[in-house]
Amino acid sequence: MSEGTMQRRAQRVERDQRAKRLSRVLVCAAAVPVMLVAAGCSSDSGSGDSTDKAEAAASASASASPSPTVKAAAYDKLPEACKALPKKTLKDLVPESKSGKEGKSDDISTRASCSWNSLDNNGVKGSQFRWLNVSMLRFESDVTLGPGDKLAQEYFEKQVQEAQAVEGAKSVKTEPVTGTGDRATAVHYDLKKKEGTFKQQTVVARVENVVVTLDYNGAGLAGDKTPDGGDLLKDAKKAVKEAVEAVSAANGKGGGTVDGAPSQPSKSSSKSPSKPASEEASDEPSKGASASPSKKPAAKS
Repeated sequence: MSEGTMQRRAQRVERDQRAKRLSRVLVCAAAVPVMLVAAGCSSDSGSGDSTDKAEAAASASASASPSPTVKAAAYDKLPEACKALPKKTLKDLVPESKSGKEGKSDDISTRASCSWNSLDNNGVKGSQFRWLNVSMLRFESDVTLGPGDKLAQEYFEKQVQEAQAVEGAKSVKTEPVTGTGDRATAVHYDLKKKEGTFKQQTVVARVENVVVTLDYNGAGLAGDKTPDGGDLLKDAKKAVKEAVEAVSAANGKGGGTVDGAPSQPSKSSSKSPSKPASEEASDEPSKGASASPSKKPAAKS
């Protein structure tokens, strides 16, 4: 075999080997996109499964969430309104009253009231008239409206505002009352009528989820002297404090909370009262009295 023939054969072998190597490179290059596509499909599939599982877990968590709750009201009853004040206090404030008149209520554990009239008739020398009313309104916690003490505080503020806005009131003054419940405010003013000048004292107090409103007024009739407003206010403050203590005692709280001191919660239902006790209390003087103060605007809870 000639040298030229051997050289051409070697060249053909080398070309064949290069062709085989190129073929293997192309095959591998073509395989890479296929692998990437397969990997991408696999990744997408896993992502979908994860999303489905997350949504299922969130749905299960939502369905397992507890129902809305609200702090239970501390007090679940009221004392008997006509027994809320000690006999000695009644003797001092309404000395000629024989008994109290209980206000109408469809649920005395939620709203209660009692009023007393006193007329000390001295004939031609004139008469001294006194009128006392105590009303109590208890609020129960409601998941929609909120805790009982919050609802009571809102009503407390409304009662104070209404006492300040009585039609015909003169020289209206407002002052805080300390040492009585969680909050207490006194509103006092003069109310002139043809029978004489009435000295009105309204003291509103809140203890936990109960609001106590005490109205006390006096007048000198038929020419008798007008009573001292400062003395009446002092008596009203003492009486409302005793009424607040009666509310606390009725719920087994001893002397009650003073200036925001905490108390233990008790069982309470979810409804709240719709009408205050003061709307249902009588404010007419007893037989023989010649005048009575104008009624306060009806309070709405």
